[in-house]
Formats: sequence, structure tokens, C-alpha cells
Amino acid sequence: MATRSLWRSVAKLALYGTALSGGAAAAAISTSENPATSLKICTTVPLRLVRDSFTAAAIAFDYEYSLLGLAEGSAERAEVKRECHRRGAERLRELCFRNGGIYIKLGQHIGQLEYLVPEEYVQTMRASMLNRCPVSSYEQVCEVFKKELGGMPDEIFAEFEPVPLASASLAQVHAARTHGGEKVAVKVQHSHIADTADVDCATVELIVNTLHWVFPSFDYRWLVDEMRESVPKELDFIVEAKNSVKCLENFRRLSPQLAECVYAPSVFWNLSTSKLLTMEFMDGAEISDVKKIQRLGIQPSEVAKLVSQAFSEMIFKHGFVHCDPHAANLLVRPMPSGRRNFFGMKKPQLVLLDHGLYKELDYSTRINYAALWRGLVFADVRAIKENSVKLGAGEDLYVLFAGILTMRPWKKVIDPAADHLVIQGNDSERSELQMYASQYFLEISELLRRLPRVILLLLKTNDCLRAVNNSLMQGSSLQTYFITARASSEAIIEAKIRKWSFLSALSIWLEEILLEVRLLSMEVAMWLLHLRKALSG
Repeated sequence: MATRSLWRSVAKLALYGTALSGGAAAAAISTSENPATSLKICTTVPLRLVRDSFTAAAIAFDYEYSLLGLAEGSAERAEVKRECHRRGAERLRELCFRNGGIYIKLGQHIGQLEYLVPEEYVQTMRASMLNRCPVSSYEQVCEVFKKELGGMPDEIFAEFEPVPLASASLAQVHAARTHGGEKVAVKVQHSHIADTADVDCATVELIVNTLHWVFPSFDYRWLVDEMRESVPKELDFIVEAKNSVKCLENFRRLSPQLAECVYAPSVFWNLSTSKLLTMEFMDGAEISDVKKIQRLGIQPSEVAKLVSQAFSEMIFKHGFVHCDPHAANLLVRPMPSGRRNFFGMKKPQLVLLDHGLYKELDYSTRINYAALWRGLVFADVRAIKENSVKLGAGEDLYVLFAGILTMRPWKKVIDPAADHLVIQGNDSERSELQMYASQYFLEISELLRRLPRVILLLLKTNDCLRAVNNSLMQGSSLQTYFITARASSEAIIEAKIRKWSFLSALSIWLEEILLEVRLLSMEVAMWLLHLRKALSG
């Protein structure tokens, strides 16, 4: 019955959407400065809506039909359900590629939701959404150049490579050389994507709302809200350029010990607009390319440490956070100064790319989030509950919130062992994670609906950083949590110093001593674990 209702709903949705889009098309074309572009948009939107509707219906029908009559909890049902997940993930992947634009962003985001969606969706999206993005033709690139800078690429630059170095969901990057001889990377927005972004958000919202109406447990409306807020900022490359400048300034001002270790490409402002961004060309290894990092003479463990330090400083001290740190947006290169560590290995420099998606944390959110993470690392139940509630999880879902942040079951979260948050990444842990995702799907959906959007983006950032750390270290490490504990604790102490009084000075001093003792014990535990691992290996 639910399936028949869904089919009727999506059919009506496609029909009404097509009619409304077609009715608006004539007005849009007649008033547009570029009727050809408007005609293309108005004829594309109804097709996308129909495609969205029937993809959603096909996925839902597959589940309903395939699982019909199979006993809940049976091995046969579990196997059939996994096959449904695989087919559904493939259908969703193809929809994202055919529609392009923000649909690619949506697919990338789904690839980070391993605590909510089945593993088949996560793995399918992760395997394809970062390396199979659509590519604009050279003619489309020239169209953007003509509109933005008033000339063709070979006029604006002394050299311009027509074939892009890389392509992402919203833009692609070309190598070029300025007339002054500097090698640059030119980020060019995909043609017409800004024109269709609002409509794409609207069609995705329509589909999500329809699915929620038919299946109340399917509530991804929070994801649409997040997209509506973030996409316009990502489409303005001037905002991106300003974010990169502010990010580096924060490191120079607030984290001078890391200022030399973190870098962002310089912007050529006279060759940049909202849809075209010219930056210093960067050579380096992608953060997940461990073999290339080693060939550069850099230890992957040093890179993992630097990534943890940089983002801990951004989150807990700067309050201005790069919220899209997936592997393609992080490069590693040897420190330009030639510095080396104690063992003679080259010191790494982290190069941050794609500064379109940043989030600014207000003071209370930043401090509460720092206090929560300090509580998680030190297994402090009172601090975990208190700060989870302050951040919006509520007294009924704080245990679940802690589990999503750490990807650990509650019994591990509150385990006093130094390495209680370390994820081994084996099949047993992955199975346990998927079991929890399935068992608590409704509660997780409610939690994500309840949390502020800034926390949702921090969850995404957290997931990206976990994936990066796993690729560098073949699993999480105690070092990551040691760094998190120090940065979050220092942020809390700094907040208390701001309210300094003579009576509080002693308690702050004692808290700093206690912190150093705790961190020293973590360092000793980390050293012993490394020693045990080396002896057993």
C-alpha cells in the first residue's frame, strides 16, 4: 500500500512540477537577457524533476517488493536487504552524475554519513563522487571567461591548458601562466550552475518532503536546509578567496606555532571574480597518497599529527572552520624552509584548498564543543551530558550524540582506558557500527534534525578528518585524541582566563597542572602502546 501511494505521489509530483515549470518557462524566456540560457534551464528542470521522482520511486519499490514476505531478522532478509542497498546506491549515484551540480555535493555528503546510511551507500558515494565529477567543455570555459573577464583564456593568460587538472561538483581547475610568468591554477565555475542551483535545491526539497510524507521515518529535511545555506556561499569565489586569507591570518594571529606549517594558495585578485578564481599553483601530494608522501621524504604520521593540530586549532580556538576537508582538498609538501625533524625526515606543510565552505562558531558554541570533546577524551560522563545538552542534543539523545562524534559505542566512550576512543577499523567494528546505524535510525534522524546546522557541518568535518587520518595511519590513533585533548582544554582555560579574578587564579593554575598530568599520562600510554605494537610486530 505504501509503495502504491509513493508511485501515485511521485507521478503527481513529476506531472505538477513539469506543468508549473513549463508555465513559468515562457515568462522567464521573454524577460531574460539571455533567452537561450533561460530556455535551456526551463527545459532541463522538468526533466530533472521527473528523473528525481522516478529514481526515488524505483528505490522505494525495490525495497518493498524485494523484502515482501521475508521474516524480520532472518539471514535471508539481511542478505536481500544488502542487495537492495547496493542497487539503491547505484541508482542514486547515476542520478547524481546525470543531474550534476549540487547533486554531486549531495552524493559527497551522503558518503560521509556512515553513522546513518547503509555501508553500501557510503562506499558507493565515496568511491565515485570525488573522482568522477562532470567536466565542462572548453567552449563553456571560454563562455565563463568572456562574461567574467571580457576576453578568451589565451588572451587573459600567456598560457592556458584547455584540459582541466581536476573537476569538482561546482567547478574545475586549469593550469595557466600569467603574462608576468607566474604559474597559476584557475578555478572556473561550471557553466550555468548558478542559474540551476536554486531550482535543484527546490526539486531535491520536493522529493525529500514527499518521501517524508509517505515514509515519516525518512526525514532528511535537515540536509536540504544545510544545502540551501551553504551552496550560495560556495558559488561565490570571492567569498572563497576571502576565507582563505582569513584562515591564514587566524593561524598567524592565534596559532603562531603552526603558522609556517599551514598554507593556502595566494589569490590573484585582478584575475578573479565570483565565478572565476586565479590562485598560486601548488605542487604536492594528495593527503591520502601515502606512497607519494613517503617519496617526498615525509612521514605519514607527521602529516596526521599536523592535520589534527591544524583543525583542532581552527575548531577550538579560531572558531572559523574549513568544513570540507576531504582528501582532494588537502595537499602535503615539504616545508619550503627545508626544516627536518629529529630523525632527518622533512617537516610537512599542509596546503588547504577549496575554501568555499567555512563555518563561524559563536563563542558559546566553540567553548561548549571544546568542553564536550575534552569530556569525551577523558571519559567524563558529566561533562559529556552537560555539553551535549547545551549543544542541542537533549538529555534523551546525548549518548547517541557522543557515539556519532566518536564512532564508538557508549561502553567504549566512558571506558577510562587511554585508548578507549581509538578505532581499529576492522570488519567487526564496521559491522557493529552498521548494526547501530540500523537499530537507531529513527533516533539518529531525530538527533540530526534537532542539532543546529553549525553542529551538522562540524559532524561532516569530523567525518572527513577521520577518513583522512585512517588513510594516513591505517586506522585512528591515540595521538589524534591527545592533540584534541590539549587544544580543547587550552581553549577552555583561555575562556576562564578571560573572566579572570584573583579568587579564580588559583583554580585555573591547578586546572593547568592537572591538564599537564593527564596529558603526560596519555603520552606515556601512547608510548607504551607503540612499544607493545612494535614488539608484537
